[in-house]
Amino acid sequence: MSLRLGPGVRLRARSEFALVQKHGRRVAAKYMTVLALPNSLDRDRLGIIASRRLGNAVTRNRAKRRIRELFRHQHPDTAAERGVTPLDVVVVARREVASADFEALTADFHGALGRLDRARRR
Repeated sequence: MSLRLGPGVRLRARSEFALVQKHGRRVAAKYMTVLALPNSLDRDRLGIIASRRLGNAVTRNRAKRRIRELFRHQHPDTAAERGVTPLDVVVVARREVASADFEALTADFHGALGRLDRARRR
């Protein structure tokens, strides 16, 4: 897997975000809210929402980098090979995500995905 999340692994259009927000399943966690909707591709895709309420540009960018790193460790381009339904995932960051311990973020993200996992299994 590449060190970058290429355009095929990211949600980019507003319509893609809106579809996940309207029809997806929502799980609230301590540092983030995770929304997910099954897609017809062979890989997971990620979209991040980091509003100005999160902080200044430096804080928002740090939060997005940390979330992308969490998602990268999920090996999003191999979802179909692992026997799970690929998802479009939208993560809404909370203020604490930029300053929280990375291990706590990892546990929080895995916990949210675990709760979504019931809908994800084939």
